[in-house]
Order: sequence, then C-alpha cells, then structure tokens
Amino acid sequence: MNIAKHDERLKESLEVIDESITKGLTKRQRTIGFNCSAAACDLLEIFFHMNNLIDPGFVIKHEWFKSKNRIKEKFPFQFLKKEEILTLMKEIEDKRNELCYGIPKEEKIIKEVLIKFNELKQLFKDVGVKVET
Repeated sequence: MNIAKHDERLKESLEVIDESITKGLTKRQRTIGFNCSAAACDLLEIFFHMNNLIDPGFVIKHEWFKSKNRIKEKFPFQFLKKEEILTLMKEIEDKRNELCYGIPKEEKIIKEVLIKFNELKQLFKDVGVKVET
C-alpha cells in the first residue's frame, strides 16, 4: 500500500478516535482499542515508506507487537527513535485486546492508551511524518 492510502486510513482512524472521545471513553472502549492499534500501524508504515525501509507490498500486522521477540524478528533494521516507537506500539497493543474484547474498563485505563497513542503520534511528527487531525 502506498503512503496516500495509509494517510486515508490514518485520517479515518483519527476521526473515529476523536468521535469516540466525544461520545465517552467508556462507551467506546472497543473502538478506541481497535483504532489506536490500526492508526499506530499506519503511522509506522508511512514512516517506513517515507524512508524506503520496506517494500510497497509489506504489511505490518498489529499482533506482531504482542511479543518482544517478534518485534526484533520483524524489525531488525535501525531507524530514528526505534526503541521509543516500538515500545509505545507494544504498550498500545498490550491493551488492545483488553479494550476490544474484555469487560468494560475504567476510564483511567482507556486514557492511558490514548496518552500512549498521542505520545506515539508526537514521535512520528518529530521524525517527519505528517499527521493531520
């Protein structure tokens, strides 16, 4: 997929996250979990494509971020802010299934995921990814 397609998907996820915040975190925890995870992957793919680090057909799967070993296996190459980016992506993914499939969570837990996602967005902005909201 090319950068333009990832930008479209990212924009959709960001809009849905904003709508979910407006509707109420605890009322939209599943939506927040899905879209923070999907948007994080889109941000990473955009960054990798911008820097010619992956082929156009390469697809990043959210479940890779459940395991440190899998992360090392899939991303052995160096890139700007690698450790910070991959750590935040893992932390978001660690909460994804709880939010998407688990029992309703306290607002505090949902906010933690959103804070980590916003930190990740800022990291990508810092390395040159254009993030429109």
